[in-house]
Amino acid sequence: MLLRVGSTLEIARRLDAGTLTLGEAFAFLSGLYFRGKLTYATTFASASVPGDRGEILVITPTRGLLPPGMPITGALLREFAGVDLSPDDPRYRAPLERDAQALRHRLPAGARVVLLGSIASDKYVSVLSGVFGPRLHYPADFIGRGDMSRGGLLLRSASAGTPLDCVVLDPSASRRGARPPKLAPLGAS
Repeated sequence: MLLRVGSTLEIARRLDAGTLTLGEAFAFLSGLYFRGKLTYATTFASASVPGDRGEILVITPTRGLLPPGMPITGALLREFAGVDLSPDDPRYRAPLERDAQALRHRLPAGARVVLLGSIASDKYVSVLSGVFGPRLHYPADFIGRGDMSRGGLLLRSASAGTPLDCVVLDPSASRRGARPPKLAPLGAS
């Protein structure tokens, strides 16, 4: 729908006009989970550590880490669609490692990196843990949850103004677990 020639969707027209951002496109394509990640990151990215800019970056299939507010094109989305997020694919791994290394070098002492992406597989963990080591954290409540549940959890946390407990991501520890109870519907008390 987004890349269809002649689409009348407002979001497709914005893509054609060059005014659609990476964050908006990924939220449209990924739905609840990415919207949850972006909302959570925007809500809680702050100067919790002196000198920390609270930078938000999006992992992309071919361009490493990019800001969610970057305007994108249809050509870039097609490029992304042509590459699988596999740590064995250099088209994905090399740009991500490059940008993660650059980020590591500019981080202030004591700053941490919070991964809001999937932790159950190695597609992000193997690359990022090798660069950030114990500075890499993730929300402990992600264990056992699927994409939609993580997205809902992130949206609820942002709405409540209560950040999730984030722990050091140890790549050798199990990152899978029992499925937690379903989240209460939004608006339920």
